[in-house]
Amino acid sequence: MKKIFKLFIVLLILTFIKFDVFAATTPTPTPVNIQNQIDELKNKIASKVAELKLVEKRGIMGTVTNSSDTQITLSDSKGDTRFVDVDELTKFYSSDKSFGISDIKKNMTIGVLGLYNKQSRRILAREVNDIPAMPKIIYGGIGSIDKQNFEITVVKENEAKVIVKVEEITKTYSYSSETLEKSGFSKMQETQTIMVIGFTDKQDPNKLLATRILIFPQIDIASRINLGSAINPTIPPSTGSGKKLYPITK
Repeated sequence: MKKIFKLFIVLLILTFIKFDVFAATTPTPTPVNIQNQIDELKNKIASKVAELKLVEKRGIMGTVTNSSDTQITLSDSKGDTRFVDVDELTKFYSSDKSFGISDIKKNMTIGVLGLYNKQSRRILAREVNDIPAMPKIIYGGIGSIDKQNFEITVVKENEAKVIVKVEEITKTYSYSSETLEKSGFSKMQETQTIMVIGFTDKQDPNKLLATRILIFPQIDIASRINLGSAINPTIPPSTGSGKKLYPITK
């Protein structure tokens, strides 16, 4: 019994000795060290706040012009190029099939939700959705009218020409004097300012199937739009007798 008691006393003494040694070797924080830690924490917080200000949630839609395992390049409705980064956290969705980065092909229309970096102007995708089709919007002047095929040629500011197919489902309106009225194909005239919303014809990629047409008869076409002969018709030469010579046409 005495041996056990003595052993207990020895263990107790050793415990206190270890505690004193540990307490003696543990450095006491100095005010300088505390201030350094505070400054370091402030710098980290400031850096994080600056980073958050550069990033915002954003959604975009566009047509795929190029794609790889880590990046998708899109052309949006304005024709601007958008760069989308893809990582292991990006999710892909499609309504009728399994869908992944390998299924994204050129000319596909997709929607992207993610984190947009204002500095790099890139978006880190968190969701990528397959969209069957996206309407196109064009603005310009009517260069020519094909009454037989119910088509019009719209000339845009970059002098590109788009053939627009007017169908039974096309809704046409005229906006003048702050009034929106229903209109139709027969009321369209060359050189009028026009806006068209539609979808690319699958059988002819050079044509646009119009769903909505808005005509502005009181708004002159932009000076940057060159309609050629539609806006600058050829004037027949004068004979000097007040009469003009017209070419013979069959």
